[in-house]
Amino acid sequence: MQHADQIIRTAHLMADAARQAILPWFRHADLAADNKRPADFDPVTQADREAERAMRAVLARERPDDAILGEEFGAQPGTTGLTWVLDPIDGTRAFLCGAASWGVLIGVTDAQGVVYGLIDQPFTTERFEGGLGRARLSHGGRDRPLRVRDCDTLAAATLLTTFPEIGTPEEAQAFRRVADRVRLTRYGLDCYAYALLALGQVDLVIEAGLQSYDIAGPLAVVQAAGGIVTDWQGGSAAQGGQVIAAASEALHRAALDLLNG
Repeated sequence: MQHADQIIRTAHLMADAARQAILPWFRHADLAADNKRPADFDPVTQADREAERAMRAVLARERPDDAILGEEFGAQPGTTGLTWVLDPIDGTRAFLCGAASWGVLIGVTDAQGVVYGLIDQPFTTERFEGGLGRARLSHGGRDRPLRVRDCDTLAAATLLTTFPEIGTPEEAQAFRRVADRVRLTRYGLDCYAYALLALGQVDLVIEAGLQSYDIAGPLAVVQAAGGIVTDWQGGSAAQGGQVIAAASEALHRAALDLLNG
């Protein structure tokens, strides 16, 4: 891709800016949350808004002609064919609880799909990067390659998701068919689940009800690490909805069979 180095540089500048905006609010006694969805608790905080503003300011300076799709401030058109897909804090509920499973998500898409992404955890200073020839974790001044681990059977697999309810009752039932066959299931990891999959620590992530900004960055990171990310029918997951990420083709196929039981 043309200008790949500039895209990567811009993404890291954006993640740096988001860290600076967010960290003063994490575990802050006076942090308040507004509810975006009265029928359900869907919180947004000052930290979410400030982080997205900070990332947009970097884009305005570095790549003003690219399009933007952000969770908090919506869509901004562009002319280059590239769109930056932003979730300033994926896991705001965890953020409110002081748990470090939230992260800053940055994805870059073109006409073919997602080409690059970051999952950044400002509190732990872990940055997971994938696409445009990169698959690495940066932490403590050191880089290490990202690679999913070898796991071909559900009986040996560890499965992560965010909400025990998964989505609709039918989606929850489908999820449980997989959960009943794996070695271990854990809940409440938000975007950090995809980072752990790319790092080779777990084997499956299954979720439902996602938006495009929830998955663009993680999709790029997991795929760059050798994993597979699709919807529950095996198609593109770039627009969100039902998402499965797997460490191997065999695991992906076995889980899809159960999801579509």
